[in-house]
Amino acid sequence: MRRLANFWKLVQNENMKIYRRVRTWIMLGIIVGLPILISLGVVAASGSDSVSSWEMMLNESMISFILITIFTVVVASETVAGEFTWGTIKLLLIRPWSRSAILLSKYLSTLLFALLFAVVTFIVTMLINMAVFGSMDQSEILSRFFGLSAIEYMLQYYLLQFLGLVIIVTFGFMMSSAFRSSGLAIGISISLLFMGSIITGLFSMTDKAWVEYILFMHLDLTTYIGNKEGPFINHPMSLGFSLAVLAGYFILFNLISWTVFRKRDIAA
Repeated sequence: MRRLANFWKLVQNENMKIYRRVRTWIMLGIIVGLPILISLGVVAASGSDSVSSWEMMLNESMISFILITIFTVVVASETVAGEFTWGTIKLLLIRPWSRSAILLSKYLSTLLFALLFAVVTFIVTMLINMAVFGSMDQSEILSRFFGLSAIEYMLQYYLLQFLGLVIIVTFGFMMSSAFRSSGLAIGISISLLFMGSIITGLFSMTDKAWVEYILFMHLDLTTYIGNKEGPFINHPMSLGFSLAVLAGYFILFNLISWTVFRKRDIAA
């Protein structure tokens, strides 16, 4: 228990590195302010009866999750590569902690950062849209096609979006650990985020079985809400299958991160 408590102090130390930076609070300000500005802008332009509160929450959450993913990739990419760039990695490794423990603390602090931003987004988008557009009553569309209330739909949406975010962030973390370049890790990870839908569309048009194991085919898990076989006609898949494929990539990315970091010559 004492060792676990000391490990969480290591995680807290990584959190301090993240939240003492001005840019972190600027990111949080964007996450809080953007939904408010969008909702007020829609009311000013079209009136409060133009859309429902859950529709606005969904649209704002889509935008916010793109930003959260980008922000978290930046943090994940610099949490390791930045230590090498600034030369502080040597000071970190002289402490009585294994390299695995140090890397794990960095990884957990990054995921906690993403989780905090996701929770803040959920609360802010829900409250602002309920205040502006009215309470989130059962939507006829949601009830008819998904059998869900607005809150149930949004909770599933956030959970599935967050799982996709974790994979992209883990990829960025791996790139940062392997190449010690935050710019390279950020660039490739963001390209993965924005190019994923295009590549997915191209792969989905083929009838090859191996396509179903490509990472891009499984990053958007929200397509399974109300659709058990997924969105691809040529490749009907289940949510369980997509989760299994993502789990495989998750393990692979972390194995590469841990293996490279543990064997890295710090003096190089």
